Amino acid sequence: MMQGVSSVQANVAQTNAGQVYFGDTGRHEKICILEDGRMQVPDHVRVPVIPGDGIGEEITREAQRVVDKAVRASYGDTKSIEWVPLEAGEKALAHTGSLLPDETVATVAEHHILAKGPLGTPTGGGFRSINVQLRQIFDLFANIRPVRKLPGVASPLKNDKIDVVIFRENTEDVYAGIEAEKDSAFARDIRETAAKHGHIISEDSGVGLKPMSEAASKRIMRAAMDYAIKNNRKMVTIVHKGNIQKYTEGAFLNWCNEVAQSEYAGRVISMEEFYEKYNGNLDKLPVGKIVVRDRIADAQHQDAIMYPDKHDVIVTTNLNGDYLSDAYAATVGGLGLAPGGNMGNGMAIFEAVHGTAPDIAGQNKANPTAMFLSMILMLNHLGWGRAADKMNAAIEKTLQQGKVTADLASRRKIDQTLGALLDKVKLRQPVQRLLDGLTHILKKLPLLKTLATRLPNLRTPLSTTAYTNAVIDNIA
Repeated sequence: MMQGVSSVQANVAQTNAGQVYFGDTGRHEKICILEDGRMQVPDHVRVPVIPGDGIGEEITREAQRVVDKAVRASYGDTKSIEWVPLEAGEKALAHTGSLLPDETVATVAEHHILAKGPLGTPTGGGFRSINVQLRQIFDLFANIRPVRKLPGVASPLKNDKIDVVIFRENTEDVYAGIEAEKDSAFARDIRETAAKHGHIISEDSGVGLKPMSEAASKRIMRAAMDYAIKNNRKMVTIVHKGNIQKYTEGAFLNWCNEVAQSEYAGRVISMEEFYEKYNGNLDKLPVGKIVVRDRIADAQHQDAIMYPDKHDVIVTTNLNGDYLSDAYAATVGGLGLAPGGNMGNGMAIFEAVHGTAPDIAGQNKANPTAMFLSMILMLNHLGWGRAADKMNAAIEKTLQQGKVTADLASRRKIDQTLGALLDKVKLRQPVQRLLDGLTHILKKLPLLKTLATRLPNLRTPLSTTAYTNAVIDNIA
């Protein structure tokens, strides 16, 4: 395990990109979970952090810098975070022989929170996903994926009014990891049992189970409904494949509907009532009322492209949620802009959901925005909304200024040449703002919408560090 900071004095870790504040361990305390389940957060709190593999270390370090600045700008010296570094992933495997050392798990359990970068899991060899292990160890039943169109970032869609929050059941389905190789005794037992009930599985088949329980289905629905109520969201869509899998996906739908009808009866509006009384217009719904509907998973993927503004909160099964959350992320610029939170009773883990990108690791090219946005989720979880709002505003302002990492900048030679010329007369940013406005207008005109994709993209490609510095400079 990586060594923590001194318990005697405040430490600042020197990095190639600047400084990361690790706090004063003499005054920082752990989160406490009270007997009634409520979370008690000290003003000076300890937060374990796993930097991750590949680009993880770079983007996590930069995210820590931004969080520290936002907290100081919001609360001065009255609040702060001490980052407690931990090991997991490929580096931990090399150092300890384990992808997820027991000491790391114990430390996370003590603190009830974790921030982490992307982690690599070696393919083959029987290694289980670290993310899946963490979710199961801590019973993190809700994977929460907000997807929102950010200003200054182009969407491939004509309709770019995208602001959905996906609640993905996180512990069951095929991700439970109950599977067997084709020649194993377990696989033979399953095939034989299936045959006794009239289901023939060929002898050369590996097998896996897809458990879905009433308890897990109902608690993820409660989480989605509670979120919708708290955040004044107006629709919860249950996404499933119950038309094919009646007793798993179909049961999930039924259990979710039972929760809506029995536990939130005074708030729920059916689709029939929604169209009869409110003409299908969410803006006409009374405050506190929520439309509950369901969609088949494949139809929901179509909606993500054609009608992204028709959905608000989505609650779904584990596998469907994995596909759907990444599909929605593509509509707002990709996984580099996709935050994630994993929530359970008395535990929360916040992470960038993209991979380790080993091809660009150490090159100062990675986009840290997903990690920044995940840290905003963490700040809100801590109850430090002022810092979260400052951080969010700074990210939006930076993107509006046309300052982006290479993945969001144009790769067209003509755009790069034009941008360089405009830089000489200091007009790149004003011209880009005009182009953004023109793009928005063209997307609304059916006969001209294709022109929107052909306009120049003059956004300035920055290194990871330079982009982070721009965000920090924009924290008011």
